[in-house]
Amino acid sequence: MAAAATAVAVTTSLPSATQRSNRPGSMTTTLSSSNSAIFSSGLSSNPNLRISSSQRRSRTVFAMAGSGKFFVGGNWKCNGTKESISKLISELNSAKMESDVDVVVAPPYVYIEQVRSALTDRFEISAQNSWVGKGGAFTGEISVEQLKDIGCKWVILGHSERRHIIGEDNEFIGKKSAYALGQKLKVIACIGEKLEEREAGKTFDVCFQQMKAFADNVPSWDDVVIAYEPVWAIGTGKVATPEQAQEVHVAVRDWLKKNVSSEVASKTRIIYGGSVNGSNCAELAKQKDIDGFLVGGASLKGPEFATIVNSVTSKKVAA
Repeated sequence: MAAAATAVAVTTSLPSATQRSNRPGSMTTTLSSSNSAIFSSGLSSNPNLRISSSQRRSRTVFAMAGSGKFFVGGNWKCNGTKESISKLISELNSAKMESDVDVVVAPPYVYIEQVRSALTDRFEISAQNSWVGKGGAFTGEISVEQLKDIGCKWVILGHSERRHIIGEDNEFIGKKSAYALGQKLKVIACIGEKLEEREAGKTFDVCFQQMKAFADNVPSWDDVVIAYEPVWAIGTGKVATPEQAQEVHVAVRDWLKKNVSSEVASKTRIIYGGSVNGSNCAELAKQKDIDGFLVGGASLKGPEFATIVNSVTSKKVAA
């Protein structure tokens, strides 16, 4: 499916770190019932949630569509029982999925062995987190070496639930990524802004700071997939519009081009996460810089997850 890299000039905006959305009619951080109604009818109906604005300073971004293989990951989070996971495994094994997609699933730690032993080799296994170094006296942690020992090929690092609930910061996440990659465990590196950061015009600032923490630490980008997951869209049903997602993806790719290299910018896959489901995946997949998805709730439903994997066909048509 790898498409040849293309280059187009795209005008987008980069809000400053101090710029606030205090314009008349702008949304407050706390959602009122009327704001909730706006969300339910689609984020595109609220211009204050878009990055572009004539009141913000613009720059020209050199957009280079990704050339990597489509990638779909399923993050099962803290969900499942032996019984429900056995049913999900059966659904996944029997599902028809396009062959030119890398498919990865991330079960809870305690079910990794069950999943690894029962899923076909069509799927690779990811952990949802890992420790920053070798194992030892670190109660409750799981080391990279242990994950590799039970057959994990990937690990999700920097997920917003680890950042904003557990309190992991950019520097710590960067160090964890460096250690995992140094031990040959591939990394799904998550970035994304909170609602108040988007409203304040800080989307790019936040994402670029998170990217810098990865870039300062990773020895190579060969085994890294970037997952852009706006925090306000995770598990809320408030998915970003295809245009909103593409706008951030192209900016992240441009950041890689300017701060790492053109080669890395072209070949590094940038996937989208945030309430992706069987109904919205096809339109999202058509965007040039969306190279796949990191899926939450919908990954717990085998047939729907297969639909998301098969949205690669929309990417082919769009190309």
